[in-house]
Amino acid sequence: MVLPVYTPALHRNNNMPRNELISRYFAQGYTNKEISQVLMAVHKISISISQIKRILRSLELKRRKINLPLPCIIGAIYKIIENSGQCLGCRAVWKRLTIEFGFVIPRKSEMELLRMIDPDGVAKRRKRRLIRRRYTTPGPNFVWHIDGYDKLKPFGFPIHGAIDGFSRRIMWLEVGPSNNNPQIIARYFLDTVEQLGGYPQRCRSVLGTENTVTEEIQVLFYALSNNEIVRTCFLYGKSTSNQRIEAWWSILRRQNADDADPLHVECIRYCFMDVLQIELNQVVIQWNQHTIQVKKNNESPGGKSDILFFCTRFMRYPRLHCEL
Repeated sequence: MVLPVYTPALHRNNNMPRNELISRYFAQGYTNKEISQVLMAVHKISISISQIKRILRSLELKRRKINLPLPCIIGAIYKIIENSGQCLGCRAVWKRLTIEFGFVIPRKSEMELLRMIDPDGVAKRRKRRLIRRRYTTPGPNFVWHIDGYDKLKPFGFPIHGAIDGFSRRIMWLEVGPSNNNPQIIARYFLDTVEQLGGYPQRCRSVLGTENTVTEEIQVLFYALSNNEIVRTCFLYGKSTSNQRIEAWWSILRRQNADDADPLHVECIRYCFMDVLQIELNQVVIQWNQHTIQVKKNNESPGGKSDILFFCTRFMRYPRLHCEL
């Protein structure tokens, strides 16, 4: 399985009309500048920001006015925070309103509503402070961080994922029968490479036999492209060196909620694996389209992960994409 095609940028041969593309990206929360960049980088459509503004006006699409009944917005917020989004902050709730419900509302209005609806949750989240380490990488596809997530494994839900080190874009996030089977991990890798039409310059993972097949595939891809066998294109190390994906597991854990009888595990897996995969896809889509803030003493750029991944031609960073 690969990520669901949640954005037109993932359509390899997209013949969607220009105005429909603009409408889709607007609904995903892209700014006018980001819409212009992604249209040029992905769809080869050259268009100015002023022309995008005119098209949005003609389509009656506005960001700063609430054109929806207030009870509908409040009901949607309640639906989010009463389910898997109970630990989400105001920005994540605002993004989920945009993605799941198609509500384009001012973020300030959503923040005020969330403070009224969930004052205790807002107060608890404001107390949390993190001190982050410095992480640098030259561009997207320079390194993918690969790892498994075992917190739900006792209940029959092993999860495996990968993240791009530069853009922090989730490359895959899958729940399946195992996250230790090398063939399954290799299938995740190959499906993603096929979807994107290329592979990263390097992969990084912790030591383990589950990555042996993926390592051989990465080495083979590199050898076919560069006419030499280089083992350093797949790196092993401690989990502290694999911090991009390790840090993201904590984000996943905050957004969602021992040993069990094997029969119970199989029953739970049968009933809830598809439900959990839908929830994981939802988390991935929201993450890849949210805006990452620029941090002090941090050389990683800010912006939307999808924009940082697909539109590096407008930035000072190279796109380190290895074509197949």
